[in-house]
Amino acid sequence: MATYRGKRKTPQRDAVRDAIAAAGRPLSAEEILAKARKEVPALGLATVYRHLRYLLDRKQVVTVEISGSTPRFEPAQLAHHHHFHCRECDRVYEIAECPFHGQPHAPPGFRVENHEVTLTGICERCARQVPGSRSS
Repeated sequence: MATYRGKRKTPQRDAVRDAIAAAGRPLSAEEILAKARKEVPALGLATVYRHLRYLLDRKQVVTVEISGSTPRFEPAQLAHHHHFHCRECDRVYEIAECPFHGQPHAPPGFRVENHEVTLTGICERCARQVPGSRSS
């Protein structure tokens, strides 16, 4: 069997990594499991978490923390971006634009080293399903 950085390369790890890479948005462990099971039907949630730890330790994926929600995971090499969290379906989407354009507002004398922005609301798909909502 092929090796991967000194460890055995496994179909399970490949399925987890591929699910994250192909998603185009941050995924929860449960979402990763559902997508990875298309490649490895016997895959379990404990195995997904084990492979996530492996990928996190090697800085191949990063954790996206959303207040009041389960952690999500996305590829580590993505350019600077922010997130939108749908309060209806609990999905998280990437927002490519940064409202600060490299100049976050901070009090005079403060030095900003990093920032994260998470918008919360209803995604387009859910807006079509929620009575009284309008998608823009």
